[in-house]
Amino acid sequence: HPSVNMVSILSLPLPELSRKLQDGSLPPDHVFYAYVGKALQIATETNCITEYLEESETQLRKAKPEKLGLLYGVPVSIKDSINCQGHDSTLGFIKNINKPVAEDSVVVQVLRRQGAIPFVKTNVPQSLISFDCKNLIFGQTFNPLLYTRSPGGSSGGEGALIGGGGSILGIGTDVGGSLRFPAAFCGICALKPTGNRLSKKGVTAGVVGQKAVAAAVGPMAKDVESLALCMRALLCEDMFSLDSTVPPLPFNEEVYSGTRPLRIGYYETDFFTMPSPAMRRAVRETKQMLEDAGHTLVPFELANVDYVVFNFCVKGMFSDGGNSFLKNFKGELEKSSVGLLFWLARSPNWLRTVLSWIAKPFVPRLSSIVRSMRVNTVEEVWNLHHEIEEFCHQFIAQWKKLNLDVMVCPMLGPALRAGYPEKLSVAVSYTMLYNTLDFPAGVVPVTMVTDEDEEELKGYQGYFRDWWDRTLAKAFCGSVGLPVSVQCVALPWQDELCLRLMKEVETL
Repeated sequence: HPSVNMVSILSLPLPELSRKLQDGSLPPDHVFYAYVGKALQIATETNCITEYLEESETQLRKAKPEKLGLLYGVPVSIKDSINCQGHDSTLGFIKNINKPVAEDSVVVQVLRRQGAIPFVKTNVPQSLISFDCKNLIFGQTFNPLLYTRSPGGSSGGEGALIGGGGSILGIGTDVGGSLRFPAAFCGICALKPTGNRLSKKGVTAGVVGQKAVAAAVGPMAKDVESLALCMRALLCEDMFSLDSTVPPLPFNEEVYSGTRPLRIGYYETDFFTMPSPAMRRAVRETKQMLEDAGHTLVPFELANVDYVVFNFCVKGMFSDGGNSFLKNFKGELEKSSVGLLFWLARSPNWLRTVLSWIAKPFVPRLSSIVRSMRVNTVEEVWNLHHEIEEFCHQFIAQWKKLNLDVMVCPMLGPALRAGYPEKLSVAVSYTMLYNTLDFPAGVVPVTMVTDEDEEELKGYQGYFRDWWDRTLAKAFCGSVGLPVSVQCVALPWQDELCLRLMKEVETL
């Protein structure tokens, strides 16, 4: 298309692009091929795409301008684990190659009915239980901002593609931060909605059937308005009729576009993963700007995050001692991306008990992980679910006592060096807390790492001063100029309020 001005198409934000597609001033094929061209370039640079969905060209030709959906003509990228008819959902496992799925996931069906054109699938780490992004089939995905860095995971291909400008909207999943890590590492925005706000039918999980740590499907884009537009499009009659387990709650426009000043809780650390100097500064500066804009900020005291990480997250995900997780790897050649978990899952219970006991005085965190990964009885699993419910009610009570609307808190960053996330499974504490609670949480980039941050990082020791803390310090260093985000959180089902806070933070 010599007549297509690729640069001007690619520079349009989603709401504006969408308007131009709706009013006919931009033909859908111009937009489509502009993004296909750019996606190809970013894929060559970062290795983020696993498959091109050829049927997207057929869909493009059949697109009917008379019944326009909210996302008419918008090309959308889809994470590998979200089913697209006729294509593999590999999860990075060799055994899943050439096993095309029979039908689209509900989310993809709704996107198509809203006029969106799913055009590529994107890379993930093997098993999805990692916040890096590599597997034996497709290899390592790199961060578009700095190729020596990880794009985050497990929606890492999405993060790299959108962060590099090769997609304007993507759909990923999150069970421990898998939407929020790639967004933060690649300098874009993402929303992890309340677990059941968007349908998970036709979306494959890393550990199937576990209910302790809530997974969610959510959007990723360059800005908050694009996330809101995606949620508007997805929260429609089609979604509720295709999956009746999703509550029929349409997008609440009034809450999202509200203007009353908010009461916002905040904390700078969870006392488990020591924040990098840039993370701490990001929260402080955001707090100051929100105050200056007329909002009220209230300190929030987090307690017992270590208990949550080990007894709820690790124990919840691996209540069967990691057996389901192990089964996924049967016959696979590579298991390095989850080395420790894999090794523990294979050890007998008595060995775990001995190891936990030996490690306790020297490496208390390792001792706790080992202890949390034993096989539980049904009664113990039920007790765990009950305990998580109680914890959730206590957390909400503390929130209500302070009369908060929303919360702003740290997000792990800047992007870690490639290969490091797999060594730092404990660093998911900031994100995984909100999967355990099943609160909506989104990330917005607010600043970049400065020379001062880098200098201050030299004194970083962590709270435990163990191997993990030392490794995290190494993974952070040399990051001047990389983006740092904050996390915005709301109570369950208040996804629009979460987006509203994200919008305020982004605007300020």
